[in-house]
Amino acid sequence: MKPVQNHAWDISPTEAVSLQKQLAPQVITEDIPNFSPRFIAGVDVAYIEDSPCLFAAVVVLRADDLSVVDMSTAYCHVQFPYVPTLFSFRELPPIMAALSHLTQRPDLIICDGQGRAHPQRFGLASHLGVLYDVPTIGCAKKSLIGQYEPPAEQRGAYTILHDDNGQQSQEVIGQVVRTQVGIKPIFVSVGHRISLDTARHWVVHCSPHYRLPETTRQADQAVNYLKRCY
Repeated sequence: MKPVQNHAWDISPTEAVSLQKQLAPQVITEDIPNFSPRFIAGVDVAYIEDSPCLFAAVVVLRADDLSVVDMSTAYCHVQFPYVPTLFSFRELPPIMAALSHLTQRPDLIICDGQGRAHPQRFGLASHLGVLYDVPTIGCAKKSLIGQYEPPAEQRGAYTILHDDNGQQSQEVIGQVVRTQVGIKPIFVSVGHRISLDTARHWVVHCSPHYRLPETTRQADQAVNYLKRCY
């Protein structure tokens, strides 16, 4: 799997913010016509304390039964400082290395991070989606920005994540989704080439038993195994 566009990665945080602003208008927030993914991937990145290495895993699951059909891992040395709103510039290089070794191309990628629920409306999921021109979803454990009311307790309940961004009107930037009864919700946002409601649908579909989708769980297990073997 190869990106359809790329850019320099050896840049400063100031240059990274400028690049986010430049690329953010390319994000598409509507569904691909007749979108029905057969293969859904999860990506995750792990760190080792006091180590220069980053470890990434991509796991591809069948959409119908969530069985694993492909997996790829990679690691690289850190190239970018730890800046909360610029994680994609730190974490995408190893993710891209792992994607390059996949044999089964995913139709949808669920990222452990933000999409448009981001100050520049361009979190890791959007960054990945634009570079590969593939549908992506941001699925985060915590909110980065925005305000919301807690969703109802039942599975599938959700509320709107919005941001006033200093304006009078509130912009919808995501949804706060309850994937399991009585369990803390997760934060879903559009990455690229998908609508917010469709993003929520697939996140809930991929979370039949646990708070986090199986895509994220499988990628997390793979990357932690890689860490232990390092």
